[in-house]
Amino acid sequence: MNTFLKFFLVLVLSQLSTAQNTPYWQQQADYVMEVDMDVHTFQYRGTQKLTYTNNSPDTLEQVYYHLYFNAFQPNSAMDIRLQQIKDPDLRMVDNTGTDEAPVYQSRIARLQPEQQGFLKVLSLKQDGVSVRHHTEGTLLVVHLHRPISPDKKTVFEMDFLGQVPEQIRRSGRNNKEGVALSMTQWYPKLAAYDFEGWHTEPYIAREFYGVWGRYDVTLRLDKNYVVGGTGSLQNPQEVGHGYQSKNQKLSRPKGNRLTWHFIAPKVHDFAWAADPEFQHDVLETETGTKLHFLYKKNLPQKYRAHWKALPSKTEALMNYYNTQIGQYPYPQYSVIQGGDGGMEYGMCTLITAARSFESLVGVVAHELAHSWFQFVLANNESKYPWMDEGFATYISNLAHNHVSQQGKSNPNAGAYSSYLKLREVGVEEPLSTHSDAYRYNYAYGAGVYGKGAVFLAQLGYVIGTKNLEKTLQKYYQDFQFKHPTPNDFKRSAEKTSGIFLDWYFYHWLQTTHAIDYKVTVEKDRVLVLEQIGDVPMPLDVLVTYSDGRTEDIYIPLACMRGEKPTKATKHPDWPETARRYRLVMKKEIASVIIDPFQRMADVNRSDNEWQKTLRQE
Repeated sequence: MNTFLKFFLVLVLSQLSTAQNTPYWQQQADYVMEVDMDVHTFQYRGTQKLTYTNNSPDTLEQVYYHLYFNAFQPNSAMDIRLQQIKDPDLRMVDNTGTDEAPVYQSRIARLQPEQQGFLKVLSLKQDGVSVRHHTEGTLLVVHLHRPISPDKKTVFEMDFLGQVPEQIRRSGRNNKEGVALSMTQWYPKLAAYDFEGWHTEPYIAREFYGVWGRYDVTLRLDKNYVVGGTGSLQNPQEVGHGYQSKNQKLSRPKGNRLTWHFIAPKVHDFAWAADPEFQHDVLETETGTKLHFLYKKNLPQKYRAHWKALPSKTEALMNYYNTQIGQYPYPQYSVIQGGDGGMEYGMCTLITAARSFESLVGVVAHELAHSWFQFVLANNESKYPWMDEGFATYISNLAHNHVSQQGKSNPNAGAYSSYLKLREVGVEEPLSTHSDAYRYNYAYGAGVYGKGAVFLAQLGYVIGTKNLEKTLQKYYQDFQFKHPTPNDFKRSAEKTSGIFLDWYFYHWLQTTHAIDYKVTVEKDRVLVLEQIGDVPMPLDVLVTYSDGRTEDIYIPLACMRGEKPTKATKHPDWPETARRYRLVMKKEIASVIIDPFQRMADVNRSDNEWQKTLRQE
């Protein structure tokens, strides 16, 4: 080997070694904001001091902010997307046709200037020096006067003006249930920078990705309004409205406005809602977490009764997640009436209130689960929405079943049905599709929520339910506050179970390949299994013999390089390239069922069973 070749190999190996041992890093964005809200004009002025720490190995020449409220303007990216997608979100359109022949028109396109939302940056300084910046839709592009080197901090000071849009999606004023202010995605928010670079997608009402930091937020608005949201209130004795403790003497300042001061550590978003008719209930859990519930006093009595019964269920849900995933790390959580359905934010959720009690518990179960997956783990939800929405769907179905004692043998059966229906409709796209790139809203919802939940439930079938439980706990323990990727979760599952999972992640996430198996019996004793679909799977098979006895059979895949814990009779591995598998049994077979508990998402269950008939006899 010549000297040059030796040098080249050493160089390559050293670079590979460095790449494989690159530590996890995240940027830090600490906000101090003061905001004055005019509840009559729905405009607000704010100041923002943002201390940004560059923990990356890169020198940054520019930074970017999201200006989400600019999406609620005619001809915005959200408006254009809404007009072009074949199945628009019905909350965001008006039907100018008939039910039989609908003609949808974007509600955003019809907003007048006083109804629109906007965020305008009035001034911006970096370390005391004014910097050039310009707005491109929902993005602010900032040209730094001094690059930010690795391990260095810089301070941005901003004055901004905002207008709250008419409530169309998630954010807005005076929603259909009469809540005055649903303030989500309301402030200039620094975009995420990670090992892939900047993430500057325009806002089209899908998912989010943020930078962790400390939020110190002061809100000033009409004294009759009650506020709830992210963070812990720092001045309850001045505010009242149910926030002060029994031993605190209320000392409100004079005047027509109140100041609300919140602090939220280690979150990547800040949301709040306010209304003069909010009822505020509080429950402190046994672990010390304060649960806040804010809902309108003028709700019909049956819905008020549901909200009165909600706190104990919410505590039970939190206890379930603490046990099944890991401890909730924040001091409080607020459930707030607002928005247009249910949406998760840091330490809080905004949900609609006019629901049956089970629907109310169900939506809280789902949104609360996001606190673990989206706000502590916080994967890039725009790129991998199934890692958040699918996981939250899976675990919240289990939690709801447990807390409400529903007695379902498979709490995620609805997710399986949703996925199988998506297959029938024929618009499925791979789960690796970026959340903004789905061609159909239906494909996005049924895929990300339904197929995403099946991903976890079916993983339990592959590696064993107990191993799946341990995997979720290890994943949470190892990757909290690290923005994990799909490979991080895969490695958690592999380390826990001892099973290789490349094949499963590839087929289920990067393709639309289907699972389809068939069983037949030849000569009374020869069990023949066929892989019809393109996804290979290990098989659980229940055999009933002619003498009435039964036997559970387990056939692992060769590519798994391992097997799940089971009491079933283990047979030789099935090579993943083989389409047929034959077993000669010692006794005559009366019937066979593949996957008797239906935890494998086989797209054609009609050939999963075989039973000996009189003609065959």
